[in-house]
Amino acid sequence: MVNCPNCDAVIDVDEDDLDEGDSLTCEECGADLSVTGLSPLELETQEDEDEEDEEEEKDLDYDEDEDEDEDEEEKEEEDWH
Repeated sequence: MVNCPNCDAVIDVDEDDLDEGDSLTCEECGADLSVTGLSPLELETQEDEDEEDEEEEKDLDYDEDEDEDEDEEEKEEEDWH
């Protein structure tokens, strides 16, 4: 048994049948849940997981932009000399 991270309801599941990445639905609040850990069993709402993916993508985009800015600064310095 594990608790829903959204509403804290007890979810009765056979932990031996679950693998990391499996999806479940909370019968109490209807939240879509994903198994993020097995020992101990950990669940995360799909929304939380999607938000983390978006944040990682933003971090990657930021790094690319930062590199472009550095390249432009180097070109400006070369042009100045």
